[in-house]
Amino acid sequence: MTTPVVFVHGLWLHHTSWQPWVDLFKESGYDPVAPPWPGEPDTVEEAVANPGPMGGYGVSAVADHYASLINSLGAKPVVIGHSFGGLIAQVLLSRGLAAACVAIDPAPIKGVLPTPISSLRVASVALRNPANLKGTVGLTPAEWRYGFTNTRKEAEATELYERCAMPSPGRPLFQAAFANFNPAAETKVDLRQLDRGPLLITAGGHDHTVPASVSRYTAKLHRRSPAVTAVKLFPDRDHSLTINSDWREVADYALTWLKQYGVS
Repeated sequence: MTTPVVFVHGLWLHHTSWQPWVDLFKESGYDPVAPPWPGEPDTVEEAVANPGPMGGYGVSAVADHYASLINSLGAKPVVIGHSFGGLIAQVLLSRGLAAACVAIDPAPIKGVLPTPISSLRVASVALRNPANLKGTVGLTPAEWRYGFTNTRKEAEATELYERCAMPSPGRPLFQAAFANFNPAAETKVDLRQLDRGPLLITAGGHDHTVPASVSRYTAKLHRRSPAVTAVKLFPDRDHSLTINSDWREVADYALTWLKQYGVS
């Protein structure tokens, strides 16, 4: 049976942003899908015009949404997530639903202690208004430039904003920000599993949204388990590393790593 792959996007991106990855993984012999989050419409344009249906969804609700899809596949998939999608991918791995996990510059799970100023600056887009807990929040071009495309040339940053940026639910940002004060935090994962699949965590050396220190600490937590936990630093990358013109380097590394651990 062909190994399924489930791609999980993060905040401010649409599920169609994974399409180049879907095409590449299909060419490489996998059976990939990139489902939307709950309430997410078919296009970026629709999401920008009417973001309301996406509001209020948190980490557990999104993870449950993807778990239902996984349970219909007939085989454990590889789960690949970016940013908050990377956090949700770890939740799914922790639930025993993934054969392997690639968490690309993932949002912090419960227990991650570093709180870089740049991360707080990005998260403040939602956290400064409690109403965003039940609603959606978008990024201005300047906020996008800081949070996603700070290493890209101006023309590419503008093109990516116009093609990819959309509002997203604010609740996950509140959940991540206060997780270490909440015993029942939805961002909590089982860090001592003996039999989980291999986990690859990536870090971008110039990522403002999820700095490399967050990714490294996430990996440190996961190493409480004897299962495989690997870290890959892309030293020149920002948070747009799954969608910018150099996305293929990250995707090729993930493919090579999966084959190294027999998930192909």
